[in-house]
Amino acid sequence: MNTRAVHENISGEVMQELKPRWSRYAGTALTAIIIAILLSVSYYPAEVNNWTFLITDAGNMADFIADFLNPNFEDLNQIILKMIETIQIALWGTALSILFGIPAALLCSNNIAPVWVVQPMRRLMDAARAINELVFAILFVAAVGLGPFAGVMALFIHNLGIIAKLFSEAVEAIDQRPVEGLASTGASRLQQIVFGVIPQVLPLWSSFSLYRFETLVRSATVLGIVGAGGIGFIFYESFRSFEYDKASAIIIVVVISVTIIDIISSQLRKQLL
Repeated sequence: MNTRAVHENISGEVMQELKPRWSRYAGTALTAIIIAILLSVSYYPAEVNNWTFLITDAGNMADFIADFLNPNFEDLNQIILKMIETIQIALWGTALSILFGIPAALLCSNNIAPVWVVQPMRRLMDAARAINELVFAILFVAAVGLGPFAGVMALFIHNLGIIAKLFSEAVEAIDQRPVEGLASTGASRLQQIVFGVIPQVLPLWSSFSLYRFETLVRSATVLGIVGAGGIGFIFYESFRSFEYDKASAIIIVVVISVTIIDIISSQLRKQLL
């Protein structure tokens, strides 16, 4: 009799779990309705109604695609040199952002710095992260002139905000016991950070750095459009001159370069984590 009662109780619990939870469905439906409203309100301001141009201008699209399917590699040496310059811009932007991002990340971490330091530093890093690197490139071109250095500075400032956030989140997730053990031995605050914090976060920091380098290589390819060096300038000039076959060759070189960097970076991250 007791066994039967237990079975009936379990069956009742199972049936209760299988009942539809209308409150959850109502929340999902409300979210879907809100998204649909936002999309409909944004339909004309975003000019999505111009999708018909893809059909009505089919002749222009066909000519455009035809040129792209016949890339012109006559200036391959120049393209490769500019691609190398683009990678160098990204490399320096990454290195500077890591160099300055480590102390910034520590000052953004609640378990390292006091709140009156953490909050202003976080807002400063938010500002650096909120402004796109292309906007920074325009500002630095005006400040230091045309050339790769403007691109380096643009990537450095923007990536500094991202690196500081990623690194600080890693610091806040550490095991505090090694740090507390060092503190109990009389170690200074700097020694606690160097020997208790950094060894724990170093693999993750390295992985984040490699990932951000990959991202900055992609970002650096467009900085040349505003005169901040790299392959973006000759790509933009090709489009302005309607040399779509040359633009296609540039895109192919960029894709191959980024793919190679991604493969190497992925292998390195596997070794680090």
